[in-house]
Amino acid sequence: MIKQQFEVTPGYKKWTTALLGVGGLVLLLGIIFLAFSKDEHNQTRFWAVLLQNSTYFLLVVNASMFFLCVTTMAMGGWQVSFRRVPEAISALVPVFSVLALVVFLGIILGHQHHIYHWIDKEHVEHDPILRGKKGFLNPVFFLVWTLISLGAWSFIGKKMRDLSAEADQPLDAEKGKSFIHRNTIWASAFLIFFGLTVGSTIPWLWLMSIDAHWYSTMYSWYTFASTFVAGMSLVALYIVYLKNQDYLELTTEEQLHDVGKFMFAFSVFWTYLWYSQFMLIWYANIPEETVYFKPRMQGPYRAIFFINLIVNFLLPFLLLMRKGSKRNYSTIAYVAVIIIVGHWIDFYQMVMPGPMGEHYSLGWFEFGILALYAGLIMHFAGKALASKPLVPKYHPFLKESAIHHT
Repeated sequence: MIKQQFEVTPGYKKWTTALLGVGGLVLLLGIIFLAFSKDEHNQTRFWAVLLQNSTYFLLVVNASMFFLCVTTMAMGGWQVSFRRVPEAISALVPVFSVLALVVFLGIILGHQHHIYHWIDKEHVEHDPILRGKKGFLNPVFFLVWTLISLGAWSFIGKKMRDLSAEADQPLDAEKGKSFIHRNTIWASAFLIFFGLTVGSTIPWLWLMSIDAHWYSTMYSWYTFASTFVAGMSLVALYIVYLKNQDYLELTTEEQLHDVGKFMFAFSVFWTYLWYSQFMLIWYANIPEETVYFKPRMQGPYRAIFFINLIVNFLLPFLLLMRKGSKRNYSTIAYVAVIIIVGHWIDFYQMVMPGPMGEHYSLGWFEFGILALYAGLIMHFAGKALASKPLVPKYHPFLKESAIHHT
C-alpha cells in the first residue's frame, strides 16, 4: 500500500517551531538594535542582510518550478514519482515574493542609498556612469519590473500546481493528452518569462546594481547557477527525508541518482562561470572591472571569497564524483546542506561588500535570519506537502517514472 498523504511529524514541527522562534526573535532584535539605530552602518547591515536572504531564498524556491517546467518541456517522466516535492517547495514563491517586496520597499522608500547608490538623485546627477544608467536604475522601473516578475512567477507557478492536481483523478486517453498539452503550454510560458527575468534582468536590478559602476555579462547566469544548484539540493533533502519516513515508495535510488547528477553538474557549471568571470577580469586588470573583486580578495572578505570556492566547488565535486555517492541517502543529504549553506555564503559575498565596505560582520543577525528562512521553508513546504497526495497516481508518465533506470 502506497502512503499517499504526508503527515507532519512531531519532530518536524519541533524543528520548524524552534527555527521560526529563533529567527523571529533575531528579527525583532535586529529591528530594535539595527534598523532603529542612529548608526548608519547598523541600518545598512539590517537591510543588506534582509536583501541577501530574501533574494537568495526566493530564487532558490523558484528554481523548483524551473526544474518542473524544464522536465515538462522535455517530456521527461523520471521525476513524476517525486514531483510533488518541487511543487511543494515552489509553493513558497508567493510567500517569499511578498517578503522580498517588503524588503525592496523598505530599501527604496527608506532611501537606503548605501545599498543602492542610484536612489540618491543628487548623487546620480554628479556621477556620469549612474546618470547613463538612470533609464533603468530608478525606483519606478525597479519596483514595476519587480512587481511584474514576482506576480508572473507566482501566477504561472500556481497554474502548474493546479494542473498537477488533476492527475489525482482518473484521466482517459483524451483527458491525458489535454493534460500534457496544457502543462506544456504553461511550462513554456514560465520558461520564457524565467529567461527574461532570472536569466537576465532581475539579477542586474536586485544584486548587480549594488555595485552600479561595475557590470558583468555573466552575472545573471552566475546567479542562476548558484540558486539552481541550491534549489536542487533542497529538493534532494526533502526526497531523503520523505524516503526515511517511508513515503515516495516509487522513488528509488535511480531518481536520487539523477537529482545528484544535477547537484554535481551545476556545481561544476557554477565554478565554470565563477572562473570565467574572475579570470577575464583578473587577466585584463582594468580598474573599472577589478573594483568588484578587489575588496572581496584583499579586504575583510578575503576568507569568505576563498571559502566560497572550496565549499561550492571542491567539496561537492569530490563528494559526488562517484556513482555510489549520488545513490547514498546520507551523502546526498550532507552535500545538499553544504551546497545550500555554501551558496548562501556566495550571496553574502555578492551583497555585503558593496554597502558595508570594511565594516565586516557575520554574526548573530546574519545566522538568525538564515534560521528564520529555514523555518519558513519547513513550515510552508510541509503544509504544501500535506495538502494533496504525494504521488500523482493518474499522471500519464507515472509508469515511466516507476520503471526508471539510469
